[in-house]
Amino acid sequence: MKLKEIYNFLDKISPFELQEKWDNSGLIVGDMSRDVSQIVVALDIDDEMIESTKEDTLFVVHHPLIFGKMTQLDFSKYPSNLIEKMILKRQSLIALHTNFDQTHLNKYVFEKVLGFKLETENAFVCTAKGKWHYKELLALLKEKLNLPTLKVIGKKEIITSIALTTGAGASLMDEVEADCFLTGDIKYHDAMKAMSEDLMMVDIGHYESEKFFAEIILDELKVLPLLAIISNSKNPFHIETI
Repeated sequence: MKLKEIYNFLDKISPFELQEKWDNSGLIVGDMSRDVSQIVVALDIDDEMIESTKEDTLFVVHHPLIFGKMTQLDFSKYPSNLIEKMILKRQSLIALHTNFDQTHLNKYVFEKVLGFKLETENAFVCTAKGKWHYKELLALLKEKLNLPTLKVIGKKEIITSIALTTGAGASLMDEVEADCFLTGDIKYHDAMKAMSEDLMMVDIGHYESEKFFAEIILDELKVLPLLAIISNSKNPFHIETI
């Protein structure tokens, strides 16, 4: 199957034109006219993944390998070191990032993973109304997202509305109309702003809130006449209890 055919299929289920201006979704590495032997889906691509897969593999990932301007290819540094290995194995890479957040990922995590009933949704924020007790909500998040700990800003004993943005969504807090905002990568100054504006926030982790990308896209790819498999990305962070 040609890379171009797979690209067009992905563009139909999650149009690349939806991506944010700063994003780099779409074809990252490859040649549209080349044949693809198999598809590997993952949240991110890493060295082990490249080395363990065969030639002419297409990686479909959430996070683009290249962000921003590249002025050189120094093969001793990231991401050039990974790009070199992919080129030598004729491997390709397509990223579905902020376009996929809007069409699939946010809603899937909100409804299918966390079990909330979607009330309203804009491009990147899902919201539900109801009644949740503080400890019960945190227990739910820990269980469903496999989180041993949680960072919380602005504790509220009773929560009547919840909003969520997967990944790093703290910059969207001004768009949130809810008691509690769930997202990842909350910075110190974002936390200070939320606390001053009486917005409870819970850091649910960037990796932990987006790790479901692979299973969602794999389900979409099942209709193609080509083997597609999941490769589990590694969380770059780990919790030390020493």
